[in-house]
Amino acid sequence: RCRAGRAARKRRHKQESAIQSVSSVSLCHQHKYVRLMRFLHQRGFSTRLLQPSAFTDTGRGLQVLKNVKPGQMLISLPESCLLTTSTVLNSYLGPFIKGWKRQVSPLLALCVFLMCERHRGEARIGPYIDVLQLHHLPIYFLKEANQFRSLQTILSQPVEDVLTYEALRWAWCSVNTRSVFMSHPSDTVLRGQDVYALAPFLDLLNHRPDVQVRAGFNEVTKCYEIRSVSGILRYQQAFINYGSHDNQRLMLEYGFVAPRNPHSVVYVDKDLLADVLRGDQSLEQKLKFLRQNHFLHNLTVSGEGPSWRLMTALRLLSLPQTLYHHWRGVLLGQAVCEEREGWSIQTAKTLCHRLLADTHTALEQISNIQQCEQSVREQLSVAAALRQEERCLLASCLQALAESRTSGH
Repeated sequence: RCRAGRAARKRRHKQESAIQSVSSVSLCHQHKYVRLMRFLHQRGFSTRLLQPSAFTDTGRGLQVLKNVKPGQMLISLPESCLLTTSTVLNSYLGPFIKGWKRQVSPLLALCVFLMCERHRGEARIGPYIDVLQLHHLPIYFLKEANQFRSLQTILSQPVEDVLTYEALRWAWCSVNTRSVFMSHPSDTVLRGQDVYALAPFLDLLNHRPDVQVRAGFNEVTKCYEIRSVSGILRYQQAFINYGSHDNQRLMLEYGFVAPRNPHSVVYVDKDLLADVLRGDQSLEQKLKFLRQNHFLHNLTVSGEGPSWRLMTALRLLSLPQTLYHHWRGVLLGQAVCEEREGWSIQTAKTLCHRLLADTHTALEQISNIQQCEQSVREQLSVAAALRQEERCLLASCLQALAESRTSGH
C-alpha cells in the first residue's frame, strides 16, 4: 500500500509539474478572434468562461477564466451558430446541389460550401473562415468535378481556379478535423450518412486522452453542449476527448500526436510477420488460416507488452503443420507447451527489435529531410513525434517481455 501511495504521489507531482511548466498568451485581442466573437454574438452566443489562447505545449486552444466544477457546463453553442448541410442547402448553393445529377456526400457538400465562402469577398461565414488553420493531411478527391462547373455563375473566377486541389484539401481537412458528431435526418438530395456539424469557437478545444466530458446536441435547448466531468482549474486549458484513439490514428485523422497517450500502440503488419518467419515451410498455410479467421489485422504491441491478438497469432505460428488440428483451439485460447510459449515470446521480441530499427531509420530520414525541406517542417515534426512515441513504447514493450520471461509467465 505504501509503494502504491508513493507511486501515485509521484505521478500526481509529475502531472502538476507539467501543468505548471505550460504558459499561455491570450489571443482575444487579435482581430480575427474579435470578428469571430462578434459573428457568434449576432447568432446568440457569448461566453465569459473561455477565451482563445496560445499554449506552449499544444498551440491554439481555449483557456478557462474561472474554476470549473465537476459537471459544470463548459460551452453551450446555439444551433444558429452551427454549420451543417442544412446551412448549405438553405444557402445560394442549395439550388445547384439539388440540381446535380450525381449526388454528393454531406462531407463534400460542406467542403464545397467552405471553398465558395473562402472565395467570396464578403462571405456570410467570413469570420469563421479566417480562423480555420491550414492543414497538411492527405485527401482523395471524388469524381464530381464536372458538375461543379455549374457553380460558375456565382464565382468571380473560373471554377477550376477556385475549387482547386489545395482548396479542397483545406476544406476537407477543416471538416474532418473540426466537425462534431451530430446526427441529421436523412435527405434525398445528399448521398450517405449525415453526421457532420462545424461548431465555431467550440472547435478550438484540443484533445487530451485522459479528459472526460459529456458532449452532444441538446434537443430541448437546441444547443450543442459540453460539460466537464472532473472540473478544471482557473487559467488552465480546457480539453475534450475525441475518443480512445492511438497516436497513429490521431496523426492521420487530425494531424497531431498526443504525448503519453495511454491508447498508443505500434502495429505489426503481415509483411513483417512473413519476413521474420520466412524460413517456415508452412508459413503460407498458417497465414491463410489466420486471415480466414480474421486474425491478421489489428496485431499490436503497447508499452505493457504484445496484445492478446498478437500473442495468440504467434502461438499458432509456433505450431508445426502436423498439429493442424490444434490451430483453431489456440485461436480460442488453448494454451501451448512451454517451449512453444517461449518461442512466441522470443518472436515478439524479434518483432519489437525490427520495429525499433525501422523507427530509428525513419527518425534519421525525417531529420535529414527537415534540414532540406523547410516547407514541410511542421508536418515532419508531427511525424517525428509519432516515431519518438513509438520508440519509447517499443522499449517499454521489450522490458515487459524480458520481465515476463524471467518471472516465468
